[in-house]
Amino acid sequence: MTATQNQLASEDLPRGWVLTQLGEVISVHSGEGLTKRNMKTEGKHAVYGGNGVAGYSDKYLIEESKVIIGRVGAKCGVVHLTLPKSWVTDNALIVNSWGMDTKFLLYALRTMNLNRLSVSTAQPVISSTKIYQLKFKLPPFNEQRHIASKVEELFSFLDVGVESLRKVKAQLKRYRQAVLKYVFEGKLTEEWRETHKKQIESAQKLLERIKQEKRKEPKYREMASINPSGLPEIPNSWEWTRLGEILFLSNDRCNPITSENQRFVGLEHIESGTGRLLGFGKSTATRSTKNRFKKGDLLYGKLRPYLNKVWVASFDGVCSTDILVFRKNSFLNNEYLAAFMLNQDFVEYTRQHMSGVQHPRISYSTLSQYILPIPPYAEQVVIAEKIQKTFSITENSEETMLQETKQAEILRQSILKVAFEGRLVPQNPNDESAKELLERIKAERFSNKESKLELPCYVK
Repeated sequence: MTATQNQLASEDLPRGWVLTQLGEVISVHSGEGLTKRNMKTEGKHAVYGGNGVAGYSDKYLIEESKVIIGRVGAKCGVVHLTLPKSWVTDNALIVNSWGMDTKFLLYALRTMNLNRLSVSTAQPVISSTKIYQLKFKLPPFNEQRHIASKVEELFSFLDVGVESLRKVKAQLKRYRQAVLKYVFEGKLTEEWRETHKKQIESAQKLLERIKQEKRKEPKYREMASINPSGLPEIPNSWEWTRLGEILFLSNDRCNPITSENQRFVGLEHIESGTGRLLGFGKSTATRSTKNRFKKGDLLYGKLRPYLNKVWVASFDGVCSTDILVFRKNSFLNNEYLAAFMLNQDFVEYTRQHMSGVQHPRISYSTLSQYILPIPPYAEQVVIAEKIQKTFSITENSEETMLQETKQAEILRQSILKVAFEGRLVPQNPNDESAKELLERIKAERFSNKESKLELPCYVK
């Protein structure tokens, strides 16, 4: 008995199963590339690459549904199931199998972490030889079908739950936008204004004080006056203004090579559409000039502005030059401005006015033209506090949903683990054993009929 046979025989297997190598029950071959002319965004037949559907075509390469494996690049080892009459590009391997239920094979391969088999080159590529050498627990054919059916049934329950979580998350996003609309119409603080109307400075006087300060800037220019006709109605104590009239842009630069190590914030560290910071790096890990910011400054991502990356700094540090820094000051509450930048109307403005194709950006001069409502400073503070309190509730709900989604994925892995330990479905002692099935497969494959192999006893 060979070393490999000894190793296979030593495995603890469910009754009726047999341990073999994948190369005994499958073969793989690369798909075929498609020209751009034949690749379409719409068509009769799906085109699959290493990451699933990559487009459509009027032609198809395979007749039946097939399991495919990502062959090159970042999606090496990713396993998919194609639709019938589809095309598979040379970015994926097509799997032919014998004596195997297709869905069972799909789930089995997904548990094998095939990406670990990729050869590390300039572009990782997966080796078919290494795939063939993997140990594989083969159940009787009927048991394969029962396992696959039960896995699909349990996964469908999880899918329903995950889809419900996705819908709730979308509803929370719409709820936040509804809150912001309500806020910036002045409705959230109606009662507060009534009880404090004799104690607060009007927004008109506030804007006059801001303008006096802005005039001290070397490049100050008067902005065009605003015609309020056509704009939404706002409280009497509020005023319409342009962003450029109230923002104080910082030009404080930092060379990370010659400066002390500081916390570095890049666009990747700011969560899209929430105003939350996901983390930070070290300035010593960067080379190019950066913008310096201080605690309380407002940071806004000008690259791909539709991603809506806004954050009020909770510490001093440096950031990417693709982030505009607006200084904290005594005239405006930056938390109020950050909340305003999260509303959908503002995001749509930036989307429509950005420039560039591959790396679209919005300039400060364009941003400065945006018209927004400004309440008295004291009311800004109250609004920011109310928004923070309301959004903290939604954030807690989202965190709970995230944990539930992670739990669903853990349950999927648990289901697959139990399935491939032979404990998911009851066994039928009358089923033909996997050993007998494997002998049948070997006999058929080595009778020079591999490409035309038929197993009428097993295949519908």
